Amino acid sequence: MGGGLRAASHLADCNGGDHGQHFATNFNPEINIREVTAPARHWENGEWLETPALSHKQAFNFEAVGEKNMYLMYHEEIESLKTHLSEIQRIRFWMTFGDAYLTHLEVLQNGGMTSIEPVEYEGEISTYSPAYKSDDLHKIAALSDHIIFNSPDQIARHSPSIIGLRDAGEQFEIGLRINPLLAQGEVGKYDPCQPHSRLGFPVDQLTDAHFEVIEGLHFHALCEQDFEPLYRTWEAIVPYIEHYAEDLKWINFGGGHNITRTDYQREELVEFLFDVQETTGCQTYLEPGEAIALDAGILVGEVLDIFDNGMPVAITDVSATCHMPDVIEAPYRPAMLGENDERPLVRLGGPSCLAGDIIGDYRLPDGPQIGQRIAFLDQAIIRW
Repeated sequence: MGGGLRAASHLADCNGGDHGQHFATNFNPEINIREVTAPARHWENGEWLETPALSHKQAFNFEAVGEKNMYLMYHEEIESLKTHLSEIQRIRFWMTFGDAYLTHLEVLQNGGMTSIEPVEYEGEISTYSPAYKSDDLHKIAALSDHIIFNSPDQIARHSPSIIGLRDAGEQFEIGLRINPLLAQGEVGKYDPCQPHSRLGFPVDQLTDAHFEVIEGLHFHALCEQDFEPLYRTWEAIVPYIEHYAEDLKWINFGGGHNITRTDYQREELVEFLFDVQETTGCQTYLEPGEAIALDAGILVGEVLDIFDNGMPVAITDVSATCHMPDVIEAPYRPAMLGENDERPLVRLGGPSCLAGDIIGDYRLPDGPQIGQRIAFLDQAIIRW
């Protein structure tokens, strides 16, 4: 596609086929999305001109393909052309996209998944960290409704910053994470209430002075659990805080509640929360992060090589270390789509040089075959 004269050059990239996939499979979709959502830039009269991504569209009848919508974009070819063919006054690059692709891209953008910019929404934001840097507090305060600290001493150290931020107009409430000192986790080393845990101030060390500077309490003691562990945890906390409830505005029960699981005792949970609000006068919060994305999302990989070392060993382009760290840290074994009990057991490992980069032993859907694509289930909460 050209402009007729060497004064202008238009480059057009048209995909004439349809493989039925949402995104191109011949290169990294993350790179593809980053390119498509970036501002369009073209060269004109010796300078770069920039326009919003996908804001310029034209229909063009491509030979052997037919009419397609194409969109103005930036591409590296423009850099080379403007350097080596300086007499060209205008250089523009166009690429075709189908409506299905653009719809999926819009959904990802609306969810904040195509950018590192914060996603603003109408709701309350609670921020917790085991420790904060003073230099970061002004940014955190601007984004947060609740700032939850890990110890009373840390609140005291940051008190000048907190006062200064509030005097400057920032509005936020201070909370304290407590350790209920009641282990409920199935894996000891990942239980926030394990001995000598760094997460939360021991509930049995709370004093009157601590409640003078906080407006809420937070605890997170569960992991993928139902209502009973939450109830037991609350019963362990109550004796230490019941006399201070009137001084608090809210209580945050943290995460780890599998409330979307079919066998979760939701009616008991609702009754419990109403009861806590009535007896304490506090607003209650839950953070069911995993429950929101339970059983959602897949991670697709490919078998790159297979050899025998006492059992079939397969190297994949998926790394436990990089892509599924919980496999090693928890540990845990992710479910595989279509795993076939009649196939031989194959040990899957990642492409890194780390000896521990082992995903696990699986019976692959099509048996041990190089080039086979495999899909691990329930990956949304880990990936995002």
